[in-house]
Amino acid sequence: MALTAKQIEKISKALGDTNRLKILQHISKKGGCGACSDIQEESDLAQPSVSHHIKVLIEAGLIEPEKEGRNHKYNLNEKVLKDYTASIGALKFT
Repeated sequence: MALTAKQIEKISKALGDTNRLKILQHISKKGGCGACSDIQEESDLAQPSVSHHIKVLIEAGLIEPEKEGRNHKYNLNEKVLKDYTASIGALKFT
């Protein structure tokens, strides 16, 4: 499915931050699912910063939250990632 220009913009902005890219890489290395505490340890960011970056990634649709008791896990939204890369690939520049 092709994404709208607004969706492409939102995802591009989310991917434009090194910390968010590191979070996505961490989740990807963990098989597409990462725990909040692991992300915080891996990124060396303070908890409020991790929460901010995760919020941006969720709003862009790149990850999906899952609550397990008091803990949160985040799953890569592979469909959105595939749609994004396809939409970027389909752009025509003249």
